[in-house]
Amino acid sequence: MRNPPLSLYIHIPWCVQKCPYCDFNSHGLKSDLPEKEYVAHLLDDLAIDAKRIGDRPVETIFIGGGTPSLFSSEAMADILNGVKQRVNLSDTAEITMEANPGTVEAGKFAGFYQAGVNRISVGIQSFQPKHLKVLGRIHNESQAENAVKQAHSAGLPTFNLDLMHGLPEQSVENAMADLKQGIELDPYHLSWYQLTIEPNTPFYSKPPELPDDEILWEIQEKGHCLLERAGYHQYEISGYAKAGHQCRHNLNYWRFGDYLGIGCGAHGKITDAANGTIHRTVKVKHPRGYMEMSRPYLDTQTLVSADDLPFEFFMNRFRLVEPCPMSDFSDFTGTELTDDVKRALSDAHHQGLLSISDSHWQVTAKGRRYLNSLLSCFV
Repeated sequence: MRNPPLSLYIHIPWCVQKCPYCDFNSHGLKSDLPEKEYVAHLLDDLAIDAKRIGDRPVETIFIGGGTPSLFSSEAMADILNGVKQRVNLSDTAEITMEANPGTVEAGKFAGFYQAGVNRISVGIQSFQPKHLKVLGRIHNESQAENAVKQAHSAGLPTFNLDLMHGLPEQSVENAMADLKQGIELDPYHLSWYQLTIEPNTPFYSKPPELPDDEILWEIQEKGHCLLERAGYHQYEISGYAKAGHQCRHNLNYWRFGDYLGIGCGAHGKITDAANGTIHRTVKVKHPRGYMEMSRPYLDTQTLVSADDLPFEFFMNRFRLVEPCPMSDFSDFTGTELTDDVKRALSDAHHQGLLSISDSHWQVTAKGRRYLNSLLSCFV
C-alpha cells in the first residue's frame, strides 16, 4: 500500500439563495458574510488536519460551495496564504474556485487570480431564461456571458463552465442550444451534468417534469458528438476538456486519491499507508456550529472497511475514460482482489460494461452509459 496524491477541498457554505435541485451543504445568505471569522476557522481546521499528512505535498486545491465568489479577493488571498503556511503546497498546484455569474462584478476574477486562484469554474447551468428560472439561478444570459469574458480577460491559464442537461421540459434542441452557446464562449473545460433529483431538496418533495429516457439518450448522444467535434474530449462521465486542460483535482478524486476537507460539512479521505488504513472524515455541517470555539471541527471519522474498499475504489475509478492499471487497486487500497471481486469484474466484462487486458481495466462506452449497472456488480 502507498499513499496516493493529496488534494485539499475548502468549503464556503453561503450563497445568495439555495437552488431547488441542490443537495450540497449550502445556506442562503441572511446577513453580512463573516469573512474574517470564517477564514480564521478554516485555517485552524487545516492546522489540525495538517498533522495527519506530514510533509506530503498538496497537488490541487478546490474551493467549492455554496458560492465562493461571494468572498472578496482579499479573503481568498488570506485563505491561500494561510494554506501555504500550514501545508506543503506544490509549486505547480492547480487551485480552482467556483463562481456564480450573478456574484461577479467587473475585475473580480482578476482579483482572484492575483490572490492565487489559477482556475475558475463558472456555474452557468443554462443560458435560457425559462430554465434559469426553474433552476432558481440568480443570473441571466448576459451575466453568464460577461463572467466568461472576465475569465478570458483575467489571464487565467484555464477555466471551466458548468452546464446541465435533462432540465424540466427541456427538448433536445434546447439542450443543444445551451451547449453550442457554451462552446462558442471558448472555455478550456466543460462540465456537462445531467440533472438528478436528490433527497432533501425542493425538487424531491415536488418533482418537476423531466425529459423521458429516450430524449435524455438523444441529448447525451448528440451533445457528446458536438463536444468532441469542437475539440472537447471526454475524460470522465461529466467532464470534457481541451488537450491539457483536464481538471487535476477531479482526476485525483476519481483515481482514489486523498483529500483533506476543511470548512463546514466538508468531506475528506486520508490514507495512512504505514498503518494500512483509510479514513473518511466529515466536518461539522452548520456554519454556526462550525464556528463555535467550544466544539471540534471534526464531526465524524469512519474507517473504510476491507469489505467496502472494492466498491469505493471502483465507484470512483470507473467514472474515468482512461484505463485503470490493475496495480492501483492493491497500491491504493492495501488489499488484494477477492474471488467475489474477481467474479464481479468478470460479470461486468461479459455484460460488455468493462474491457479487461493483462494489466488494465477500462470502462466501455456501454459501461459509461449504464454506469449504475456496472457499479451494482460490486455491491
